[in-house]
Amino acid sequence: MPGFATFTAKTTMRSESSEKMTGFDFVIIGAGSAGCVLANRLSANGKYRVLLLEAGRPDKNPWIHLPIGYAKTMHHPLDNWRFYTEPNANLKDRKIYMPRGRTLGGSSSINGLVYIRGQKADYDHWAQLGNEGWSWDSCLPYFRKLEHNDQGGSETRGSDGPVWASTVPAGDKLVDSFIAAGAANGVPVTHDFNSGDQEGVGYLQLSTKKGLRCSTAASYLKQARGRENLTVITGAHVTRIVFNGRKAEAVEFRREGRLDRVKASQEILLSAGAIQSPQILQLSGVGSGALLREHGVPAVHELVGVGENLQDHLQVRMMYEVGEPITINDDLNSLFGRARIGLEWLFRRTGPLALGINKGAMFCRALPEVNDTPDTQFHFAPLSAKSTAGKVDPFSGCTMSICQLRPESRGTVYIRSSDPLDPPRIQTNYLAAETDRRTTVAGMKFARRMSRTEPLAELLKREVTPGLQFQTDDELLDAARELATTIFHPVGTAKMGRPEDRFAVVDSRLRVHGMEGIRVIDCSIMPTLISGNTNVPAIMIAEKAADMILADTTKQKAIVEISTIKNAATKRAASGHTVVPSGGSNAEARQEHSQ
Repeated sequence: MPGFATFTAKTTMRSESSEKMTGFDFVIIGAGSAGCVLANRLSANGKYRVLLLEAGRPDKNPWIHLPIGYAKTMHHPLDNWRFYTEPNANLKDRKIYMPRGRTLGGSSSINGLVYIRGQKADYDHWAQLGNEGWSWDSCLPYFRKLEHNDQGGSETRGSDGPVWASTVPAGDKLVDSFIAAGAANGVPVTHDFNSGDQEGVGYLQLSTKKGLRCSTAASYLKQARGRENLTVITGAHVTRIVFNGRKAEAVEFRREGRLDRVKASQEILLSAGAIQSPQILQLSGVGSGALLREHGVPAVHELVGVGENLQDHLQVRMMYEVGEPITINDDLNSLFGRARIGLEWLFRRTGPLALGINKGAMFCRALPEVNDTPDTQFHFAPLSAKSTAGKVDPFSGCTMSICQLRPESRGTVYIRSSDPLDPPRIQTNYLAAETDRRTTVAGMKFARRMSRTEPLAELLKREVTPGLQFQTDDELLDAARELATTIFHPVGTAKMGRPEDRFAVVDSRLRVHGMEGIRVIDCSIMPTLISGNTNVPAIMIAEKAADMILADTTKQKAIVEISTIKNAATKRAASGHTVVPSGGSNAEARQEHSQ
């Protein structure tokens, strides 16, 4: 498509051969949502040499940059890891497909673009668990720092950050009817889901900029591409972190059929995501001793929490046939419609191709007698398909995807073997908790109530999925077991917590407990899942971490310099040489020496 060649060329980073890879201060594992942020911020002052390693290829696939194009990357064999969970007994022994980005930008290059922060209470809860500096008020400056909001700046919104928050244009008849139905059911209409309160129904904001995806590769890495102190290596599959005792010193990775090793003089920063960060730690000898012994991995440090605490949002997609030809299905099922929306994007950078699939959202309390804040999220799309990113239905259709915001079920991510090319075993344990089952059913019943509320009811002809044959709570739960899938928000597998929490993996500055020279910086550090889509929180975590790393590095360098000066002074004093204090005159030195 015209316009893509120039854009992708600008986002391609300088690479260097392994022979030149020496003298790095920081080595970042994973050029995803967090890794690209770190690469930009840590290289910005020019003081440090930074290496960014990415297993995937550059983000040259044009479908990455077209917002609706994630239907084309959802199963892409090169740009997606294409993981599957283990069979889940709570979902009728189904394996659930779990896509993860495998390109510059990571999952920010292939996700649904939804711009959500979560609730104020989510972050205040992190702080209450003992994670100093992670309350809403502490995180808000970083949310504002990363954000360019088309609604303008405010006490809660940012206006000049690299990641755009673009509001879906109003005026879609079907979305307007969804919003009106939400209001009729007691949910306030909102224009801002990200002020901390969250409860409301309205048009979404998306991570798009002028009709193109605003991934972290485009928004952060692109800015840094000309810096001589930043090196980006793609096609580099990290196999393990090398430790000297408990100090992380180097990273080993496979590239073009060979095994390379690169050292970091300051720190190794693990940003491979909630699935692969624990996998890399385990392959490196950090994790449960029993698991490491099972697979013959030499133990470096036992941390039983590595790979535990997996949380994810489970969605039930409730689909409806629409009585008027006003849906994206109608555009995509018509040659004229496809041509029209293609030309609209080409000449104006607007229309369905510039927006992605989901246009509206609702955060509500499906169980108001239990929860004071929203417990359920609706994604509303004027489109329907039998599977996420699948071929659209042949009729006019829409989807209300509902998910419980704060699941209590916990899963695991364990290595399958000592082979770093072997995908890990992912066990999500969806719907294991009674609260999760109850909230999911309540959310489905809320969707049914919406579908019967005017003006939405007038537009909906019939419920296609799951279908009205499912009526009782038990029947709806059975339908969820049959139909539910991930909405792609895995977190928590290297959780942040105090040292006395035996399942905590990192401290509040994201340093791995009991280790030196290594931090984990991605959604795996979340102690609990935030209430909503996780990409913007991942970027916030990296922004905050970058400031921590720079501050800690400066402090450590100052300590080393002071220690060096004191040692030198002691040696010179012992040998009878005059010591001149920094900033003092020779006369002052002689006077001090004579005294």
